[in-house]
Parts: sequence; C-alpha cells; structure tokens
Amino acid sequence: MYPATAVPQINITILKGEKGDRGDRGLQGKYGKTGSAGARGHTGPKGQKGSMGAPGERCKSHYAAFSVGRKKPMHSNHYYQTVIFDTEFVNLYDHFNMFTGKFYCYVPGLYFFSLNVHTWNQKETYLHIMKNEEEVVILFAQVGDRSIMQSQSLMLELREQDQVWVRLYKGERENAIFSEELDTYITFSGYLVKHATEP
Repeated sequence: MYPATAVPQINITILKGEKGDRGDRGLQGKYGKTGSAGARGHTGPKGQKGSMGAPGERCKSHYAAFSVGRKKPMHSNHYYQTVIFDTEFVNLYDHFNMFTGKFYCYVPGLYFFSLNVHTWNQKETYLHIMKNEEEVVILFAQVGDRSIMQSQSLMLELREQDQVWVRLYKGERENAIFSEELDTYITFSGYLVKHATEP
C-alpha cells in the first residue's frame, strides 16, 4: 500500500573512536606440560688442579704371629712357674718376649693360640694358658705308664698390652713336662685372626 523505502547504509569506520588506555594485567594462566629434555651440551673445559689434601693417618701394622719351642724338660716346684721357651721358629715384630716367656699384644683383636707338650710317664701334666693373671684354659694329663703328646688350643679377644703365657702348676703333686736337646717336644704358637677395627 506504501511504496518501498531504501534503508540508509552507515559507514562504521567513521564511528570508530580513539584507542583506549591499556587495561590491567590478567591472572596467570595454568602451567603447561613439561617439555622433553634438550640435547646434551658439549663438554666444558677442564678445570684447574685442586690443592693437596691433608695427610692421612699413618699406616698401622695389622699382623702378629709367633711360634716358639722348648728343648728342656721342666719339673714342678713349690711355686708356680712361667714356662720359658728357648727355640724361636717365628716371632713377627718380636711381640713374643723370649726372656719373660710371654706374648705381648700390640695389635688388638681376635687371636688363636695353641699349646703342645709331651707328658712324662709316671708323672702328672698340669699347665694353664694364662691371660694376664687369669687362668683361661687348662692342659692336663693324668699319671700313666706311657708318655704322650697332649695339646690345648683356644681363641682370645685381646686388648693392647694384654699378655698371654703358659704356667706350670705348683708342686702339690708330681708334675712335669718332657723334652730333650735333640728334639722339640714343647711348642706354643699364636697369631692374629681379625684386627679389632675390622668389621
């Protein structure tokens, strides 16, 4: 009923205003996934030689061993007697004193000792292996018509300055050990098995 009217076209570009101020910084977004490791870099230059370290502790000897014998017989008396040995087979670092008949511990640890004697027929054999002044083990043989070889062995834990030696029992009974110049019938031996500082 009415004639069509054309709609006017507006150019928007002419309506654009001036650039506004920069807004506030937004909140930080979430972290992304970790990336793969990069390639290994080149070897760096060799560093300078370091200074000399402090000197270490002095090396200590961890060895001890002896083996001695006696060529002379021995009879009991009215008092205890230390068995003195006259033959030296092994005496590492002279830890066994041939004059006193005693082993002196300079290297603490676990030791093995062995005593071998020849009994005297018709006489008793009665000795002790001693640690300091303590009777540790006995070597005993009853009176018999025949003389025999008799032995005793043990292990002891020793501290520095401990002494191990052999004592003949005093003469309440006829007590003796046999030996002669041509052969060695009496022996006493010992050696370090494990040093005290070893695990």
